[in-house]
Amino acid sequence: MTVDHADARSLAGRASLRRRIGSWLPADARVFQIAFQAILLTIGVLVRDFALDPRQMALAFAAGLAAQWLWLKALGLENKGMLSATITCLGVALLLRADSLWVHPLAAALAISSKFVLRVNGKHVFNPANLGVIVAIALLPGTWVSPGQWGNDIVLAVGFVALGALVTQRARRWDISWVFLTAWATLVALRTLWLSQPWAIFVHQFESGALLLFAFFMISDPMTIPNRRSARVGYAIAVACFAFVWQFGLFRINALLWALFFVSPLGRRAGQRSGRARRPGRRIQPGPAG
Repeated sequence: MTVDHADARSLAGRASLRRRIGSWLPADARVFQIAFQAILLTIGVLVRDFALDPRQMALAFAAGLAAQWLWLKALGLENKGMLSATITCLGVALLLRADSLWVHPLAAALAISSKFVLRVNGKHVFNPANLGVIVAIALLPGTWVSPGQWGNDIVLAVGFVALGALVTQRARRWDISWVFLTAWATLVALRTLWLSQPWAIFVHQFESGALLLFAFFMISDPMTIPNRRSARVGYAIAVACFAFVWQFGLFRINALLWALFFVSPLGRRAGQRSGRARRPGRRIQPGPAG
């Protein structure tokens, strides 16, 4: 009996500790995403020497947050905050590079505006940051995305996984990140076997900070992905397959970004079907929107 009581007190103590720790943490997972993206941007600028002019970053935030405020004002949504807009501006700053100062604010304003214009049943048709970057590199001169800017440092990759896992778990959308990475790993492994390449090449693919940034901070945006788990699994596999064909079949660059751009509308359709099938009273908790 003494042992049983001791075990019970130990379990109660651990539960109490978890509750106290949880009370110290922000309830909104977007706060974590903002903090982590800001850390990544700081590491990139100070350690990885990103080709990012501080003025470009400042203008991106100024234009993006101004666009968010104008849309909220126009639609009478002044009670909404700036967290999702901050995430989108950070995404644009992390991914996009340009030779001029006007590209970043234009891409950020376009990305923010898409959240209000390209919307179906309360969800985004496209990931806002992804759309802003794609439009910029497709239509604006002197723009590019540099996936190799993060390097292939294993320590950095592990850090991406740890930070991203925390954000996606708090957003209740961790499954899509891991399904995508599993699908991508399977496809790359099969290619490695088919070409009889050394497995060091396979490992090298997963030391990319750009891949993990995409998996944990972009594809997992709950305002874009389907609500139903089975639809999310299909969505993640579709993105991985599209990106694989784009990169290794068509030999085109920026495969992950283009895959997300083209597959996102399909995910929105799947989300509509799952929304109609969802039982009344079941509510999907929001997570970090970007």
